[in-house]
Amino acid sequence: GMLQKIRLYLLKKLPPHLEDRREYHREFASSTSFHGVHNIVQTQSKTRKALWLLVVVGCLAIVIWQICSRFIYYFSWPTTTTVVIQYVEKVRFPAVTFCSLNRFQSHAVSNLRIIFLIWNIVSGVLQKFVMKEKYSQELTDFLLGNQNFSIKEFTRKNGFYLNNSTLLECEFFGKPCYPQDFEHVFTEYGNCFTFNNNDLPARRVSLSGRGLYLLFDVQQEQFTDEPALGYTDAGITFVIHSPKELPRFDGLGLLTPVGTHAQVSIRQLKSIIQEYPWGECKPDIKLQYQEIYSTNGCLQECKARYIQDWCGCLPFILPGNGTECDLLKFYNCVYPAIYDIEKKGLCTVGTHNSTCPAPCEETDYPTTITYSSFGGQKAIKYFSAKLKKSPEYIRQNLVRIDIKYHDLSYKITQQQKALTISELLADVGGQLGLFCGASMITIIEVFEYIFTNFCWMCIFLLLKAPEMPQWNNPSESQPTHKENKNGIQEC
Repeated sequence: GMLQKIRLYLLKKLPPHLEDRREYHREFASSTSFHGVHNIVQTQSKTRKALWLLVVVGCLAIVIWQICSRFIYYFSWPTTTTVVIQYVEKVRFPAVTFCSLNRFQSHAVSNLRIIFLIWNIVSGVLQKFVMKEKYSQELTDFLLGNQNFSIKEFTRKNGFYLNNSTLLECEFFGKPCYPQDFEHVFTEYGNCFTFNNNDLPARRVSLSGRGLYLLFDVQQEQFTDEPALGYTDAGITFVIHSPKELPRFDGLGLLTPVGTHAQVSIRQLKSIIQEYPWGECKPDIKLQYQEIYSTNGCLQECKARYIQDWCGCLPFILPGNGTECDLLKFYNCVYPAIYDIEKKGLCTVGTHNSTCPAPCEETDYPTTITYSSFGGQKAIKYFSAKLKKSPEYIRQNLVRIDIKYHDLSYKITQQQKALTISELLADVGGQLGLFCGASMITIIEVFEYIFTNFCWMCIFLLLKAPEMPQWNNPSESQPTHKENKNGIQEC
């Protein structure tokens, strides 16, 4: 076969003699750029040979140890974190979403207390809500008798609203702003309103200590909430976020009670995270309904996909273009689906393997907030005469909020690779050069030497291989036909 043909071909070629091979080994040891080897070969003293052999072997062992440790360190994917403070002449102002802690108009829910429970079930897709057993029958009776009831439209019309009566004053960097500058958005607090939602280029701050000044009238007599469900406060809650991200109140909302003046000092913090395996982010992941990626936006879209697949509809409080879920589907399908998603961990946040990993770039706005009582005696009299309300009403309904930058700077926290490929090669080359005087040329020489000896070994084995057994051809050793004992020819 093929092995026999190769063997015959090699027999025609004269293999290198033993003396030629020894001369090749001697020449390699004398001329290689691997330092110390030629001293072992050329020196005549056995003592010096032994010493140089010990030195070369020791240095080689140290090099192997150092190179292995550098590779182990590299494949542990180490990172370092650098913090840079950048000062600028102008800094972008973030988006601010405001909500009232009293979500519904009193006259609309005076005879319909079940609305609070319905809204908690609807907003449960954003914030986990556990319904007590005593409300189940009341809720079931309402849903069966009001199948065409739309909680979305009810909340939009009868929830908290923003107009000249609830937003008494608004000023951004010395210029007046109006309710029309705020965009309506649904959150777990019902109707909420976002300032600077579109990230207008003109809304930049060029002087620290100035920003957004607001005066709200929460109108406690007209708006209410259900204390039995845990809503016992009155005032304004707000969250500061990137203009291109959805507001997230769960654990991040800032509360300003009535009769207080809140002064909020913000800073801008940009975080840059390395992609996997150094960090936990995925640079190629995109969101369908948002311009920039965020874990909160990803989590909402993930829930929206599962709910739409299971229930055939989409909650209006989640992003998407699916058919809106009615109340029966909210109660019978969406509400159980949310708990199933959380129980099975179908939408997880955090690591690279999770559904919604950490973003590669993220902008946060750490805040420092201080409070004082709203208005002195003269201020109370001034607003009382201006609004034609009693001083007690001013203390029980007005909320003042000032939001400004601490200074015109932003902090960048950047996660970087502790060891790059070029640095790894530099470390390996440095160790080789320090202990062995070796370089890339030396490595090529060694590989050439090993490959040449490997070829000689293969030739030797092929030439020494035994003769291949000659198998007889069945067509020649066996007759083409035979007869059985009865003389009948087999077909």
